[in-house]
Amino acid sequence: MSDYLPFIVIGLVSGSVYGIASMGLVLTYKATGIFNFAHGAVAAAAAFVFYDLHHGHGVPVAPALLLSVVGFGVVAGFLLEQLARRLTDAAPALTIVATVGVTLAIQGFLEWKYGVRKDLPQFLLPNGSVQIADVTVTYSQLATVAIGAVSAVLLYQLFTRSRLGLSLRGVVDSPALLGLSGTSPAGARRAAWMLGSVFAALSGVLTAPTLGVDAILLTLLVVQAFGAAAIGRFSSLPLAYIGGLAVGVLGALATKVTQPYSALNGAPAAVPFVILFVVLLISRPRRLVRRAAVVRTAREHRPMPRAVQLTGALVLAGALLAVPQLAGSRLPVFTNGLAFVFVFLSLGLLVWTSGQISLCQAAFVAVGATTFSHLTTAGLPWLVALTLAGLATIPLGALIAVPAIRLAGIYLALATFGFGILFERVAYRFGAMFGGDGFTSAPRPEIGLFDATSDQGFYYVALALVIAGSFLVLTLVRSRLGRLLRALGDSPVGLEAQGLAVNTTRVIVFCVSAFLAGIGGALLTAGIGTVSGNTLSALNSLTWLAVLAAVRTRRLVPAAFLAAGALAVMPVYLDSVLSASKLTMLFGVAAISAAVAGQRRPWAAPGGRWAERTGASPVAERARAARAADEDRLVLVPVGNEAGALR
Repeated sequence: MSDYLPFIVIGLVSGSVYGIASMGLVLTYKATGIFNFAHGAVAAAAAFVFYDLHHGHGVPVAPALLLSVVGFGVVAGFLLEQLARRLTDAAPALTIVATVGVTLAIQGFLEWKYGVRKDLPQFLLPNGSVQIADVTVTYSQLATVAIGAVSAVLLYQLFTRSRLGLSLRGVVDSPALLGLSGTSPAGARRAAWMLGSVFAALSGVLTAPTLGVDAILLTLLVVQAFGAAAIGRFSSLPLAYIGGLAVGVLGALATKVTQPYSALNGAPAAVPFVILFVVLLISRPRRLVRRAAVVRTAREHRPMPRAVQLTGALVLAGALLAVPQLAGSRLPVFTNGLAFVFVFLSLGLLVWTSGQISLCQAAFVAVGATTFSHLTTAGLPWLVALTLAGLATIPLGALIAVPAIRLAGIYLALATFGFGILFERVAYRFGAMFGGDGFTSAPRPEIGLFDATSDQGFYYVALALVIAGSFLVLTLVRSRLGRLLRALGDSPVGLEAQGLAVNTTRVIVFCVSAFLAGIGGALLTAGIGTVSGNTLSALNSLTWLAVLAAVRTRRLVPAAFLAAGALAVMPVYLDSVLSASKLTMLFGVAAISAAVAGQRRPWAAPGGRWAERTGASPVAERARAARAADEDRLVLVPVGNEAGALR
């Protein structure tokens, strides 16, 4: 037992930070119905603010701590509330895009302003330690645990004894009744955002001395609070704090257990996401959320005239054919962009067409890339290996479709995100994928007299494959299956009422999406030559969703080309004007703008145009009313007393 005590102590320290972060996360979600993917970015920003004040401007520890935690937290919460107000009744995909955009904007700004990393010495207490049960515990560790416990007690007292706590509980249960009592629901939500951001800031400042002031690392660390929030069922503050302690201890014990096995070194960091995925999968959705009708404008399917479509396709094809003559030495960048067209086609088919949300597309791309590498190394013909690489991702897509059968909206997004990080931390390390070297390679094709191994030759090969893939997707969208997918996005219950298999449709769309992403991963590997696990990090899935939304069109094929150009090509031509950090910030701002604009004009059909809130046709109005009655799949408002009020 003595061998495990040091790990338990370390787990309690990190778990205290997770508990603080998860309480802030649950607080904002319960009061507003918006799950804040930018929670970790707020924590990272607060740590940089403390570093700048204390080490950059010489502000003493206490005032710097107050300003970075309370001052910055309140300001950040106010700004987030202003954004959340513009996303009232927004579709889950739009709220995810908005908060992911905030994450990218904050990370880009921090890297541009402060650089990648700053070291922050311990500041809470002087160096020193005490012995507890033969375990050496530092003063700073004791302080972190104490701050976490005191924060949990104070927050509990706030919600049970104060008028503000009653208002926050009231805005969860019935905002209308709260307004009739003379308390503004908007003010209560604003207070929730501020308190939640203060807790996020506190977790970031407490963690910075251990990890260093690093925007990405701090964001990832606080993201692990998602698992603690799942233990609290996204509703109970005490359970969220206890869940944070449990996540920290289990992660530390996993470190002890997996030490002899190098292939499992990433497993301890994946523990919170295992918990997140399992809790969401085994919990009954009706206990996690309550259903509510929401007024949402229907899609009006008004395809562009065929002449316009044909003209646009010819212009695009001509421009793509001329790229080798215009790009010069930057031609490989355009080839990479063509590979990403497949990735964005797969993501758009899920999100825009069928209304599903997937935040693990990077896992599909990685499986396609590594499978293609192994198959070409084994001597299979290039096109055969490419096709098999896409087919190899289909079982993974079918596996991801299992949560989609039980979950919807933000819960499906969280489940797929947790799976994506779990897959990266564990599966990437096995020999069947990136293995010990951490990267995989693949050749370009050899096609008789045609030199497909050159940059220009491989570009035309990739272009031919992209054209074929785009035609395949367009054919699918216009087929009976495409109509089923659009119906799945509009009203799953209406689709089921017609005697059609809703779950089968979900499985099919995830499998097709995985196939397209796998082809994209194989092309990307062949184009670059080598691809590493770091290149296909699970966080890339968030960035891809934000970029897809930022192009501001839901026409499937044009959106895929525009998003691929913005992600892969545009940064190369703007590197002399905008650094990588500034481009990240730009992507974030564009995603936020697209989410807000999408809420003003809520839904559009792939290949159609925006349907305004006013002037919708009677058919559109009837479809809207049918979706408002769709109580089995609409996941829009967090629970009140059904799953336990804030307590």
